[in-house]
Amino acid sequence: MKVCVAGAAGAFGMKHMDAISNIEGIEVHSVVGRDAEKMAAFAKERGVPHSFTDLDEALKQPELDAVILATPTQMHASQSIACMKAGKHVMVEIPMADNIEDSRELVKVQQETGLVAMAGHTRRFNPSHQWIHNKIVKGELKIQQMDVQTYFFRRSNTNAKGEPRSWTDHLLWHHACHTVDLFQYQTGERASKLQALQGPKHPELGIAMDMSIGLKVPSGAICTLSLSFNNEGPFGTFFRYICDNGTYIARYDDLVDGNENPVDLTGVAVSNNGIELQDREFFSAIQEGREPNASVAQALEAMESLHTLEQLVEAE
Repeated sequence: MKVCVAGAAGAFGMKHMDAISNIEGIEVHSVVGRDAEKMAAFAKERGVPHSFTDLDEALKQPELDAVILATPTQMHASQSIACMKAGKHVMVEIPMADNIEDSRELVKVQQETGLVAMAGHTRRFNPSHQWIHNKIVKGELKIQQMDVQTYFFRRSNTNAKGEPRSWTDHLLWHHACHTVDLFQYQTGERASKLQALQGPKHPELGIAMDMSIGLKVPSGAICTLSLSFNNEGPFGTFFRYICDNGTYIARYDDLVDGNENPVDLTGVAVSNNGIELQDREFFSAIQEGREPNASVAQALEAMESLHTLEQLVEAE
């Protein structure tokens, strides 16, 4: 299978490049980035046959099967739609759009084309969260509360590698998207009660730097989510699952119990890398002609909840 990675030299594009190198039968056929010279050098270094500065040009390649979009948030919906209209399967990093109208249009185009379109909800695939999910499905765990902290120090436009960014990140439409989707996925329910508060907006970036979100599903489980771009300390998202039969803390691909004792994740998946597992699901869904876990249709529920939360903070 021949794949194009757009945004390949960025922080998450590199994660996908590394993940794909571990998956048999998948070839990165082309890469896309803004700087022609940089992308040509990157392609040569990684042994990729083609590099482009324009995604539309890359999509003209008849031999190309699929595209992974690790591009700025504001481009996600339009680029995903362009990929499908060009006959290519697509996986788009989250959020699949930064508003509800584009999210719905993206799902509509997927339904019309019948192509595989998947949103990069990595948390569904991290072995730590998979272990919890398997326990829930077996009836061995029931979530009472998910207590989640998403913390960064980003008072300027920089990416996960600390490099300058050409676009502005967003606590709600990007970082909260991970947790809102995961909570609804793990409980198997859509949030029926939602609340949100946001702190002051950055005078230059124009975005809220702190946010508090609360969710409740009909069965009674709640999610408490704190987000900040003002945090000085460990970066990332940390999930505390408070369950009827134990407490667990997930830190990306690692899991410990409430007393910090490691949980053995051996055998949960074929890899301990959530990004690789996410990519494997995308390629397998294409090969098997089925809907992937975290399809854009499934991800729409999270986008609907984010839309409701946006309305709440705007009404403050």
